[in-house]
Amino acid sequence: MYAKRANRVAVRNNFGEVVALIELVSPGNKDNKHSIRAFIEKAAEFIENRVNLLVVDLFPPTPRDPQGIHKAIWDQFHEEPFELPADKPLTLASYAAGDSKTAYVEVAGIGDLLPSMPLFLDPATYVPAPLEETYTRTWEKCPAEMRAVVESNVTPM
Repeated sequence: MYAKRANRVAVRNNFGEVVALIELVSPGNKDNKHSIRAFIEKAAEFIENRVNLLVVDLFPPTPRDPQGIHKAIWDQFHEEPFELPADKPLTLASYAAGDSKTAYVEVAGIGDLLPSMPLFLDPATYVPAPLEETYTRTWEKCPAEMRAVVESNVTPM
């Protein structure tokens, strides 16, 4: 149910081709083995097809991604050691999807300010994605009724 509500922001070049995506991980992307596998495979497919990807995972690891979603995605390309600090269980990862794949990873704790992350347009060019500033401005403009629903922690049907 949650996965269907997940958001993806696409950045296109002048020809309309998708060159970058921002993926906001939802609880539904991680709630069962099938959902997380589908998310990981789709992320790896984007990177493999040279679509640069910024993944924002603000949910703690689950038994299906014990070291966070970045480790699960990156293992599709390079199995390298990666361990989340106990006090920083959230991951933000930007992938430059050229011939050589590169990951830029930040970790965060619950309540931390979100870092600005690079959003790659090609393997050598990026623009900053000011996540905290974007969140703050969006929340300030959010209608009071919607803010009340979010703050109530009750999922609308």
